[in-house]
Amino acid sequence: MPPEKTPLLVERDGAIATLTFHRPESLNAIDVPMAQAFLQAMQQLAADATLRCLVLRGAGRGFMAGGDLATLAADPVQGAADLLGPLNQAVELLAQLNAPVIAQVHGAVAGAGLSLMLQADFIYAAEGTRFNLAYINLGTSCDVGASWALPRRVGLSRALEIAMLGETLDCAEAARLGLVNKVLAAELLSAGVEQLAQRLANGPTIALGHMRRLMRAGLEQDLPTQLQAEALAFGACARTQDIRDGIAAFQTRQNPVFQGR
Repeated sequence: MPPEKTPLLVERDGAIATLTFHRPESLNAIDVPMAQAFLQAMQQLAADATLRCLVLRGAGRGFMAGGDLATLAADPVQGAADLLGPLNQAVELLAQLNAPVIAQVHGAVAGAGLSLMLQADFIYAAEGTRFNLAYINLGTSCDVGASWALPRRVGLSRALEIAMLGETLDCAEAARLGLVNKVLAAELLSAGVEQLAQRLANGPTIALGHMRRLMRAGLEQDLPTQLQAEALAFGACARTQDIRDGIAAFQTRQNPVFQGR
């Protein structure tokens, strides 16, 4: 398939992978081929031990307008099943990565686009980006993990407000609520994300993977369970080369050079 017709572009720069949702003529609305391509890409990345950071972004005028309404309009029940099957599998794989995930967003971020954005560990937005969960305006509840991720980002009260009122948020409000980590001028967004991605890719990848999973799990487990999970994760990190390199660098007052293993 020629690149201009590919619904998802996969690029690699060393240990950093970038997935670009690529239906710019439709504001990257997710149709079934894009959902399936996303799952296929995540299956490949989940099996790649050399991956140390993943960036999600959208082509054209916006990050993503949501699910493809033409797919849903033809048969809402079957259309939802065809979209959510691969999307949910892809999100589960995304959550299990050791590699940290960055969402680089601009323009419109709505519906499933906002849901996908929320699965990232870091969210960098261009000035002028607009956010709307949007589902309620179509007469439906949310999907792709929004109900799991949004309260963790902004708290339950704000999550209910965003989800149930269906209002558009600008960048300033999104930053104030903690919906995004950083807002940058549009011309500086790519460079800012690249700098963060390189920093994360140079980190202790296995430890970062345990950290991203522990932080999420800690919001729903009691303290004894979480302490046990932390001990198991620390034990796994204690068997890595990275902890040896980190301790040695600390003892000699040098900057650590992690290999991600």
